[in-house]
Amino acid sequence: MTVAISAKVLERFPAGSPRGSWPAEEYAARRRAEGEPATVVMDLESDAFLVVVPSDDEG
Repeated sequence: MTVAISAKVLERFPAGSPRGSWPAEEYAARRRAEGEPATVVMDLESDAFLVVVPSDDEG
């Protein structure tokens, strides 16, 4: 099943970070602490983790 969700990318992080390093999760946690509903998703095509927030666009 494929689901399309409209989101704004705040930051990209390469998937090849050193073991035990979670820069995308840490960045998203800081944004959430500031009140933004940041989430980390994986972009398989670019092999990167994206920190995203819901888009204001309604369609």
